[in-house]
Amino acid sequence: MTLTQFITFVLIGIGLSFDSFAVSVSCGLMKREIKFRQAVYIAFFLAFFQAAFPVIGWLIGSTLKDLIASVDHWIAFVLLAFIGMKMIMEGTKKDGALTDFDPLKFSVLIGLSVATSIDALVVGLSFGFLDMPILFPVIIIGIVTFIASMLGMLFGKQIPAKRRHQSLILGGVILISIGIKILVEHLSF
Repeated sequence: MTLTQFITFVLIGIGLSFDSFAVSVSCGLMKREIKFRQAVYIAFFLAFFQAAFPVIGWLIGSTLKDLIASVDHWIAFVLLAFIGMKMIMEGTKKDGALTDFDPLKFSVLIGLSVATSIDALVVGLSFGFLDMPILFPVIIIGIVTFIASMLGMLFGKQIPAKRRHQSLILGGVILISIGIKILVEHLSF
């Protein structure tokens, strides 16, 4: 691997990790009492899916590219919009009622991980088309996403408690915005 390839893979990892970072900030908001092990658990899931989806895309190859490209943005949009709306609803509840949405819940974590990793699937497809090796990019993407996710949760925990409701609403709006951005990008181009 050349230095140029390494830099390219790091930049791809950073680009792919933005959604995971935003989700992690939201997780830090939802679970202010999150422990280090729980943060590692969430970051691991986000990083694992972010690293696994390029492999899946790479394996699928060009034969199914058109089929996947026609629905990937809708899957990401629906998942992010659903989770974002749930966060907004949590943000409008009274203080004692902010417990329904748990980012440590397995089904929620899987949904977040899949929704933030759809773009990585397309990246993997492009790696397959270019006959690029997949091992090093996947390792770099996973590491960058893990670090971004841990930093996001730390940042989310630091938001003052009196701003929690507004932060949850903002986090939900951000997730919905990411879903809309993905949808617009895929429908426009």
